[in-house]
Amino acid sequence: MDDCVSKPSVKRIPFTKDHGTGPRARLGLLVLESDQSIEDEFRLLTKVAGVSVYHSRLQNETIITPESLSKMKEQLPLASNLFPKYLNLKVIGYGCTSGSTIIGETMVSDIIGKVHPNVLVTNPMTAAKVALKALNINSMGLVTPYSPDITKSMEINLKDSGFEVKQVGSFFEENDKIVGRIDQNSILDATIEIGKNNLCDGVFISCTNLRASPIIEKAEAILNKPVTASNHALAWHMLRLAGINDRISGLGKLFNLQINND
Repeated sequence: MDDCVSKPSVKRIPFTKDHGTGPRARLGLLVLESDQSIEDEFRLLTKVAGVSVYHSRLQNETIITPESLSKMKEQLPLASNLFPKYLNLKVIGYGCTSGSTIIGETMVSDIIGKVHPNVLVTNPMTAAKVALKALNINSMGLVTPYSPDITKSMEINLKDSGFEVKQVGSFFEENDKIVGRIDQNSILDATIEIGKNNLCDGVFISCTNLRASPIIEKAEAILNKPVTASNHALAWHMLRLAGINDRISGLGKLFNLQINND
């Protein structure tokens, strides 16, 4: 019986190749294990023809303290190594504002740069400073979800970089599982509350786990001041570093600007 059943033959089919995804730019994003928001926000912020974002996750603790943030330094090279060299990434972004503050922005770049020496590196803290400069924000309001000690470290970092922090507000939440569930109305209300201070030129909303990007245009319209946030600034900076200078509507003033190198 078996002898009567003909074996299927497999025909070899020819194919051609193109660049694959991301013919204009491929970006690498290092995402914290506990982050529930950054990937969703990046889908909104990097929806540009010819751009692709590749993600790698790194281990971290859900309770955010200076000590737990410092431990991520050991995870950075491990997560970076998961990006294969053949992707030819143009930029790698480390997705943690508080981690960049505690570990140090230069240290973060050095660690990732040793794994990918020919790739540009940024992080939300560095990106925020570039964004604040582009938006001409010198005196800012700062909104965070962090404990007071981490928020204070961030305030000092910004002041050391030449910015004036005139008003600070925080949700006082250390648990990253909860931070990812803070709703957008709360984020908007906090932004308005801090940003309405007449001494503030604009507002920076810190933390990649806060879903801040969708409220930025509304906050800007209410305050009549520029607003940016961790994911917002990081995505913009990564695109600009990659040579993607497209103006994108619906994402606030920043996405109509280029990097200010003056």
